[in-house]
This record gives sequence, structure tokens and C-alpha cells, in this order.
Amino acid sequence: MNRSRRSTRKTVLVVAAAATATALLAAGCSSTGGAKAASGGSAVSAGKAGTAHMTFAMITHAAPGDTFWDIVRKGAEAAAAKDNVTLQYSNDQVASKQAALVNNAVAAKVDGIALTLSTPDAIIPAAKQAEAAGIPVSAFNQGESYWQQAGAIGYFGSDEKVAGAALADRLNTLGAKHDLCVIQQQGSVALEDRCAGVKSSFKGTTDTIYVNGADMSSVLSTLEAKLKQDSSIDQVTALGAPIALTALQAISAAGSSAKVSTFDLNQQAAADIKSGKIEFSVDQQPYLEGYLAVDALWLYKINGDTVGGGKPTLTGPAFVDSSNISAVYQYAVNGTR
Repeated sequence: MNRSRRSTRKTVLVVAAAATATALLAAGCSSTGGAKAASGGSAVSAGKAGTAHMTFAMITHAAPGDTFWDIVRKGAEAAAAKDNVTLQYSNDQVASKQAALVNNAVAAKVDGIALTLSTPDAIIPAAKQAEAAGIPVSAFNQGESYWQQAGAIGYFGSDEKVAGAALADRLNTLGAKHDLCVIQQQGSVALEDRCAGVKSSFKGTTDTIYVNGADMSSVLSTLEAKLKQDSSIDQVTALGAPIALTALQAISAAGSSAKVSTFDLNQQAAADIKSGKIEFSVDQQPYLEGYLAVDALWLYKINGDTVGGGKPTLTGPAFVDSSNISAVYQYAVNGTR
């Protein structure tokens, strides 16, 4: 990526305990609020903290069936297992319902809350209620510009405008002329920032299209129709691995010759990068996001530690492409990348 684009105010710090996080997999940790993340790889072997048992809530805006959040949750569960923490996971794509889940966690007097700020106006008041109740909050994945307003002790994720601009630079190098940026959840600040970043640096034409990421059959038909309507589109930028996989189907159905790039990974997307069907992925390391969001709460509770020096702790962006997919692929198979 073009490192000159990274804002000088950003600080990239990684909690020491997370140095081996991408090799860990949660086991023996209690979780509630939905199906437990799918298992894969070897069991956690990092030991367990001798500190007092605590309960943390993790509350996200995840859409049902989105494999990205399985990876986030595995990281969170690995940290919880290490830290002698019971993790209560819940999610809702509707902002008001996500805020209600935060309020429920406050009422239950959990010891800490990790949350996403996908829709800041709705979630920040609930986060402030947690702060007022003496419950520390860590923000991750979305809300890089809003976490301090929410009273969070830290933020763990990617700078999405920088990530979008870095992807655009790669498209410029590849000679793309007309990009279709696909947003699967309207109103999500991170997804909007990604497409804005692409548009800011891409030398060709950038179109943005909104699809319903919770309904892949609808995504397929919407993208197919768009590609049939405009044959000049030679690039599709997906903002999540499941969307990228559906975009490949839409391109085939439409008889288009467009190429696909994506944000984030899952096992199939990694396999498609390996085979050349997908050009590359911009990786924000969701396992690490989940791990750090939980581990930061534990460090704050046991030792008053904060991470980042008042700046976001960046977990990306980084590229996964033909040059490094062989090294990353094994972790994607394990379900941790």
C-alpha cells in the first residue's frame, strides 16, 4: 500500500499478549447470544490468567451469516479464554436494537463492553450510559472517528478511508477504468468511508451501489442487473468476502469481463485469491480486532492500562494477494483470517 497516505496522527500498537493471537483459537470459553463461532484449527494453548473471573459483553452490528464476524468472534473468544473471562456475544444489524443490547449489558452489570460504532448516533448514547455506570467500553471495527465521543478506552480497527485509497492505488496500477463499489449495509460509516476512499484516489470512474447484504440472492440479482446495464464496468470492489463471492457469480451470469477485488477474507475468498479468481483483498485482521477489544478491557480492569496513547490502534489495512496468499491461506482454512 502507499504508506504516505497513513495519517501521521495514527499510532500502531499491539498488545504484547496478542503477539501470537493469529495462531490461537478459542476453546472452553462461555458465550451467549447466538450460535458459537465455527471451530477450526488447534485448541487454545496459551494458558489462563490467574486474575479474578469477569464477564464481558461483545455487541456488534453483524448481519446473519456474515463469515467476517465468525473470525472476529474467534479472536474475542481466544482472549476471553486466556483472561478468565466469560464472553457474552450478541448482535443486531438494526442500530436501535444494537443500542438496546448495549443497554441490556449495562443493566446486567457486566464488567466490560466491547462494541462497534457502525451507526454512531444510535450507539454512542448507550456507550455513554455504560461509562456513567462505571463499565469500561472498548470500540472496534467501526467508529475510528467516534470512539472518543463514546467514552471508549480505545479503538481497534482499520482507517477505512486510508484503506479505500490504498485499494484505489492498486486499481490504478492494474489499469482499471470503471469501478463499482458495493455497499452491503447502507448507513454503515466504515463501508461508506471505504467507498469514499476509493473514489478519492481512483483515476477512473467510481460508481457506488447499495445491496442488502443479508440477502445474497438479492445481491446477486442487483449486481447482475447493474453489470448487464453498464458493460463499461471492468472492476467490482466488494466490501466483504461474501459479497466478493456473489460478485463472481453475478459477473458470470451477466457475461461481464469485470475483475473482483475485496475487503476482508474467508476460506473461499482466500482460495479464490490463490486461484486468481479474486485479484486481492484488503485485510483489517478481524481476529486481531476481536482479540484486542477483549484483551484491552481485561488489561484496563486488572491494571488500569490503556492502549494506543489516545490514538486508534490500527489493525490494517494490509494487502493479501498472489505474493503472500500461500502464507496466509493456512490461517484462512483455520477460520482465523
